[in-house]
Amino acid sequence: MSAVSHNVKIRFDRISKVFHTDSADTVAVQDVALDVLDGEFLCILGPSGCGKTTLLNILAGLLGPTSGRSLIDGRPVEGPGDDRAYVFQEYALFPWMTVLDNVAFGLESRGIRRETRQQIAGQILQTMGLGEFMGAHPHAISGGMKQRVSIARALAVNPEIILMDEPFAALDAQTRFNLQQELLSIWEVLKKTVVFVTHNIEEAMLLSDRIAVMTARPGRIKQVVEVGLPRPRDITSLDYLSVLKEVQRLLSEEIEAAHQDYQGLVTILERSGIDHGR
Repeated sequence: MSAVSHNVKIRFDRISKVFHTDSADTVAVQDVALDVLDGEFLCILGPSGCGKTTLLNILAGLLGPTSGRSLIDGRPVEGPGDDRAYVFQEYALFPWMTVLDNVAFGLESRGIRRETRQQIAGQILQTMGLGEFMGAHPHAISGGMKQRVSIARALAVNPEIILMDEPFAALDAQTRFNLQQELLSIWEVLKKTVVFVTHNIEEAMLLSDRIAVMTARPGRIKQVVEVGLPRPRDITSLDYLSVLKEVQRLLSEEIEAAHQDYQGLVTILERSGIDHGR
């Protein structure tokens, strides 16, 4: 059963972001308009460099948009907030802290006393099958376990929104699949709003209620695809394959567009006059 309501939780209101350097200005995202519903699992999918992470960082309050607004429950995002938790691609764990203390860290920053925060962190770790590793340090556990600790740390502060930036990209296929299934189980129970950035079509198809496909840079919303399939998903069904084919087509067009941009490199190198064959 889906946990999605019809209430808009997150709104990207015509967001653009330009990064300024001494040599040039780079438009990362342009005029992005997108709504995310309360309790929805939405994936943002697009070619590398299209601004997916930039959008997530704006929603997290880590970056400000050049123009436009991001809103949560109708209120503009003006910085990081207790209503959001961020799971990065890198594990971002404190190496000098134990697994338990890493998970409890967000609670400590909110002023919760030590006994309570360790109890909460311990219960979450037990639930996620990491109880025997509470006293371990990050260097002593596997990559998959580190990312589970990162997810546990995000859950510990009981956010309304979980932001995830390609959190499983560095993992082997089996570990990745297992964590995807765990994440779905957690989401179905807790009914959090999840915005999940990925460049992996199969991952987006497995996880999301809807997929927002972005264009090549400058990133815009090319199309929002309604997955509309019950979970667990049968990857051999005609309905699944139909949606998959549509998402593949949309993404392939943008990857080809990005590839065309690189053709200019040929002209630049030809004009350089450098010929190592002589």
